[in-house]
Amino acid sequence: MPSFCPRCHRVLEQDEVCCAQIRYSWRCLKCHKLTTGFVMPYGKCFLCGGELEAFPDRDIGNPMEHPALREALQFELNAYHFYRLAWLRTRNPQHKLLLEYMFQNELDHIHELEDKYHVHLDREVLDLAPEADAMLSDEMFKGIDFSEEASAAQFYEQAIQMERRTRDHFRHTALGAKGFERELYEELAAEEEEHIAMLETEMRQFLPK
Repeated sequence: MPSFCPRCHRVLEQDEVCCAQIRYSWRCLKCHKLTTGFVMPYGKCFLCGGELEAFPDRDIGNPMEHPALREALQFELNAYHFYRLAWLRTRNPQHKLLLEYMFQNELDHIHELEDKYHVHLDREVLDLAPEADAMLSDEMFKGIDFSEEASAAQFYEQAIQMERRTRDHFRHTALGAKGFERELYEELAAEEEEHIAMLETEMRQFLPK
């Protein structure tokens, strides 16, 4: 006998699980970190220990109409291409592994933005033409040592600096924004704070003193 999903009210012709992929969202009242998941949160914010508030999906309309989201995607794309082009340039096997890990992380960050804010990029923006690769590489990597003897610490330091600049930009811009746009900048600044903490932890754990 047909039944109805209590969540989306779709008619279920047979015994089946509907809306098994329901996602919930919650935000930290202290650091503004926005998190999504399949279960409701418990405890404190994992990033800063602040109180959490759950809230339903927001209707943000066309996400690309919000400067905060456009900027966030561009910053993540810039970092992705930085690590990808550095990966192409280096000949050190250990550096190649590290840089591949870094540009895959940036790709994950892009996908997180797409999931949280329902923004979808054309996949072509992830693949630059060879001549663009060469031109950007010359500008991006001034002062970076790609020799076999170079330390991998330079890539972590560069990564942390980029994330800090992005975080500071979002924090500063949030001060002059209002309403929902301010919420977005605060949430994005918290995302960058999380990325900084991850990179600093990795640098301490994996690189020799």
